[in-house]
Amino acid sequence: MNQITVRQAVLADMDLLVPLFDSYRQFYGRTSDLAAAREFLSARFQHGESTLFLAFESETPVGFMQLYPSFSSVSLARTFILNDLFVSPSGRRKGIGTQLLTAAIDYAKSLQAVRLSLATEITNETAQALYQSSGWKRDEQFYAYHFTL
Repeated sequence: MNQITVRQAVLADMDLLVPLFDSYRQFYGRTSDLAAAREFLSARFQHGESTLFLAFESETPVGFMQLYPSFSSVSLARTFILNDLFVSPSGRRKGIGTQLLTAAIDYAKSLQAVRLSLATEITNETAQALYQSSGWKRDEQFYAYHFTL
């Protein structure tokens, strides 16, 4: 049986992250662009704008997650937005998504955050089932609005 591990990514992991991030973008209908994926992730690292985690099956990278820091004015506390979570097709149905979610929770708790938030497509029932089975609650109080620029 292959060992599953999750750890925080560092800049030296860029070659492992880029193909996963590019596949994630393709999952959401974007055209493959490895150079743009590398540039985007490099900027997040260089500016300290996000925290990334990598999941491995044995030594093979099979998933990643990206957290963006935020704050709650009402709670006067740190929060995180779980913006990206992806498990490659070869790694699915093995508990990797759950382990990535656990890593996010542990990381946020270690920084005394009061909340993690995420959004997923209404049609992504697989992701919704994962989140709900992991204890995440769908917001029944607030609507999300976006203004495209």
